[in-house]
Amino acid sequence: MKAKHWFVFILLGAIWSSSFMWIKIAVREVGPITLVAFRALFGLLFCIVVILIQRVSLPRTFKDWLPLLVVGLTNIAIPFFLISWGELHIDSAVASILDATVPLFTILIAHFLLQDDKITLPKILGLVIGFAGIVVLMSKDVGASSNSLLGQAAVILASIFYAVTAIYIRKTTEDTPGIVRSAGPLLSATVTMWLGTLIFESPVQIPQLGITWVALLFMGVLGSGLAFVMAFYLIHAIGPTRTTMVTYLFPLGGVILGVTFLHEQLTWQVLAGAILIISSLVIANWEPKKQKLSAEQQVALDT
Repeated sequence: MKAKHWFVFILLGAIWSSSFMWIKIAVREVGPITLVAFRALFGLLFCIVVILIQRVSLPRTFKDWLPLLVVGLTNIAIPFFLISWGELHIDSAVASILDATVPLFTILIAHFLLQDDKITLPKILGLVIGFAGIVVLMSKDVGASSNSLLGQAAVILASIFYAVTAIYIRKTTEDTPGIVRSAGPLLSATVTMWLGTLIFESPVQIPQLGITWVALLFMGVLGSGLAFVMAFYLIHAIGPTRTTMVTYLFPLGGVILGVTFLHEQLTWQVLAGAILIISSLVIANWEPKKQKLSAEQQVALDT
C-alpha cells in the first residue's frame, strides 16, 4: 500500500467507525428503516451534486446498471438496516467490534473467486492477530445479556453481506467511474428503504431533534456518499481483502466515541484490543522486498 492508499484507508476508517455512534443517537428517535432511508437519500443527493459538477457520464444500458442496483441492496439497504436494528439491542461499541469480522469472511471468499487476491502468510497472521484483538474487545460486553443475542447476530450477518459484496464489486464494476459506483447503489437503496419505511414504519417519523439531523446528514453525506467513493477506489487499487480490513479500525473509533460521548464503559480490553488490531494491519499489509539481481545474475538467467 502506497502513502495515498494509507491516507484514504485511515480517513475511511475514521468516518465509518464514528457512524456506529451516530446510528445509536439516531435510533433513539427514528426507526432503523427510516434511518437508512434518510441516510441513503442524503448520500444520493451528495453523489448527484458531484456528478453534475464533474459532468460524469452515466451507464447507458440496464446491463451496466444492474450490478450497481444489486450492490445497493447487498451493501447498503440490507446491512445498514441490520446494523441499525442491532444497535437497538447492543451498544455502539459492541456493534463496531462485531462489524470488524468482515475481513475474516472476505479473505476466504476472495481466495476462491479472485486470481489476484490469494491468501498469503502475512494476511493469515494479520487476520489471526486482528481476530484476537476483536475477541479481547468483545470478551466483556458480547454475550453479557441474552437479549443482545439477536442484535449481535444481525451485525455479524451484515458483515457477511459486506464481504460478499466486496468481491462482487471487484468483479463487476471495474470500468465504472467511482462516483457512479456510489450513486447507483445509493439510488436502489434509497428507493427500497423509502418503500420499506412507508410499509413498515408509517407514518414517516420526521426527526424533531437537531442532533438526529446531524447524525443523519453525517451518515449520509460522509458515511455513505464520500465514504463509498473512497471504498470503491480502494477495492480496485489494493483489493477487497485489504480494503475490508478497514473494519479493524471500527473497534478503535467505535469504542472510543462510545465511551466518550455515549458513556459506555471503558475497560482494559480496549487498550489490549487496540494494540492487537493495529499490529494486525501492519502485518497483513507487509510484503517482503524482492531482492534485486545484479546485471551479471540477470544475464546468467537470460542465457
